[in-house]
Amino acid sequence: MNIYVDFDDCLCETARAFCKIGAELFGKNVPYENVSFFNLQESFSLTDEQYDRMMIRGHQKELLLSYEETPGACKVINSWLESGHKVSIITGRPVSAYEASRQCLDEHGLTKVPMYCLDKYGRDSFLKGSTFNLTLEDYYKMNFDFAVEDSPNAFKFFAHLPNLKVAVFDRPWNQNCTFPNKNFIRCSDWERIQALITQE
Repeated sequence: MNIYVDFDDCLCETARAFCKIGAELFGKNVPYENVSFFNLQESFSLTDEQYDRMMIRGHQKELLLSYEETPGACKVINSWLESGHKVSIITGRPVSAYEASRQCLDEHGLTKVPMYCLDKYGRDSFLKGSTFNLTLEDYYKMNFDFAVEDSPNAFKFFAHLPNLKVAVFDRPWNQNCTFPNKNFIRCSDWERIQALITQE
């Protein structure tokens, strides 16, 4: 089985970290549970300049390495690898964040998992001249049987795979979204995600 796994808020608790960053930089005390929009600029009521500053800060190496693992993520992914599944991490992080992101994965025992940076969200605004190591053209040539994703903004990247099963990691910003079809299943944790794979 070929498995797609998103990085932020599936493998690690990125939004929780950004809640701290928003408070430190701008005094924006937004509880994690109130991050109602995937667009953090909207969730934190930031100006364009503030949003850029927050995103630049959140993509610095020491911050990327400090994000806490989403409980159970690495254990489950390693169990998939041991069972013969192929796992690819498809992240919206730019290549400038690749080295730190790769280090984080390696430190958590995911040395065998390839990571690809795909421009999912058009975030060139805060990291000027951002580059990505996976083009949309090449991404659409890849085939997946199962995916783990939290962002409603990324669901469009699955439209070419009508039989794909998608575990939607339960987050505040996807509570009110409409899933494209019955293959999208809300999951509260990695234990539930593991159970879905076992059913396949």
